[in-house]
Amino acid sequence: MKSKKIAALALALTMITSIGAGCGTNSGSTASTTSSDSSAQQSTAASTTAADSEKVTLKVLAGQSTTDAGTEDMIDKALAKKYPNITLEWECVDWGKDFQPKMQQYMQSGLPDIMIGKAQDVATYGSKGLLGDMTGKPYLDNVLDAAKPGVTIGGKTYGIVYNALYQGVYYNRKIFADNNIAIPKTQDELKAVIEKLKSLKITPFATHFLDTWSIGNITMQFAINDVFNKTPDWGDKFRKGEVSFSTSPEYRKAYEYNKLIYDNTWKNETFSLEQTECDARLVKGKAAMKVSGSWSIQNFLDVDENADFGIFPFPNQTGDSKLIFEPNITFMKSANSPNQDAIDKVFEVVTSDKDLALEIFNFTKTASMIKGVTPTFKNPSQKDIDKYVADGKIVDANTGNTQLVWGGFQEENAKDIAAWLQGKIKIENVLKLSDSRKANSKP
Repeated sequence: MKSKKIAALALALTMITSIGAGCGTNSGSTASTTSSDSSAQQSTAASTTAADSEKVTLKVLAGQSTTDAGTEDMIDKALAKKYPNITLEWECVDWGKDFQPKMQQYMQSGLPDIMIGKAQDVATYGSKGLLGDMTGKPYLDNVLDAAKPGVTIGGKTYGIVYNALYQGVYYNRKIFADNNIAIPKTQDELKAVIEKLKSLKITPFATHFLDTWSIGNITMQFAINDVFNKTPDWGDKFRKGEVSFSTSPEYRKAYEYNKLIYDNTWKNETFSLEQTECDARLVKGKAAMKVSGSWSIQNFLDVDENADFGIFPFPNQTGDSKLIFEPNITFMKSANSPNQDAIDKVFEVVTSDKDLALEIFNFTKTASMIKGVTPTFKNPSQKDIDKYVADGKIVDANTGNTQLVWGGFQEENAKDIAAWLQGKIKIENVLKLSDSRKANSKP
C-alpha cells in the first residue's frame, strides 16, 4: 500500500568508527547515500565471502515508511558487534514515492546487494528472477511461519518479513466513551456515528489528503473488505477483461468511501495539512476517528504519552469487515550479488539479535514477525487487536496488494481520487482512468 511519509524522528546513536553513517532521518523523496570506508569498498568490489578478516561493503536500498527512519543506525550498531568487517552503505528513500523508480533504475545498472521494501515487492521482483533464493537458510527459522507465505513464490522464499502494521479506523476512546458511541459494524451504523459527532460539533474524521499516499492507502483498505475478501482474484479478472472499475459496484463504492470521509473532515484544510498535525488533532479530541495504520501510533504518543485510542475495521457493505494486517519491513537480496555470504551474515544478525529486534519494534511501534520477541511499547489499541485476532477477524493486506500493484497503479489512482474530491473531474472519469492503467496493475 502506500508509503507513510512524515518527518521522521531524529535518532542519535554512538557508532563504532568502522560503521558507515546510516540514512539518518531521511524518509523523503531525496535519497541519501553514505559509506564509512571508501578504501574498503574498493578493495572488496569482487568479494564473494565475508571472512572475519575480510572487509566487505554491501549496498542497501531501503524503501522506508513513516516509522522506519533511524532503524538503519540500529542495524549498523548490532552488525558491528558481530561482524565488524561488514559495512552497509545505505540509500534511504520514501517507499511509496521513490522505491519503485529506484528499483527500475537499478534493474538497468545492477541491483544493490540488499533491498528493504514491503512483502508485496517480492511478488513484483521475485517473479522476474531478480531476487536471491533464501530457501533453507538457517535464519529463516527465526521468522514466524505466518510471515512466510507472502514472500514465497513457487515454493521458494525470497524475503524476510520483519515486522507488521495494523490498519483500520483509529478512534479517540474518550470521545466514544463520553458520548456512549458504540463501535460501528455496518455502514448505517457508521453514518449514525458521523451524525452524532457532527451534532456534538466534533469533526468525525481526521485526514491529511495533502499526502495522496494516504488516499491510496485507505482506498485499498476499503477494497480489501468490499472487493478482495469476496473476490480474491479480482485483479486477475480485471487483467483478463472479466471485471472493470467502471462496471464494478463494489470498487466504485470503495472509491466513494473517500467522499464520505472528505465530507466529514476539515475540507478546507485536508489538502494542506501534514500528518503530524492531523494525528495530534485526533489525540487532542478535535476529531474522533482516522482511517490509518500503526504508523500513526508514534505521533499519537508523541503528543500525549497517555493517549487512549482504539482501532476497528472500516465497515463494509456487508457488515463483515476484518482488521487489516500488513507485513511491513521486508529484507530481500540480489540474486546476482557477489557477496552472498556477507548478505546472509547480515540477515543472520537482524533475525537472531533479539535486543535489536525489540529495539526496532518498540521504536517503529510495530508487531513482531520474529520468534520469541514481543514488543513492549505502550499501545492502547492492542486490546482491540487481540480481540479481532482471537475472533479470526484479521486479513492480510497482501490480499489486495498482490493483486494490484502500488507503484504506477494504486498511487496513480489515488491522485485521480484527489482530483475528484476537489471537484476537478467526475467519479466516472476516475474509474475510467483506473481501467486505462490495466497494463500497469500486475505486481
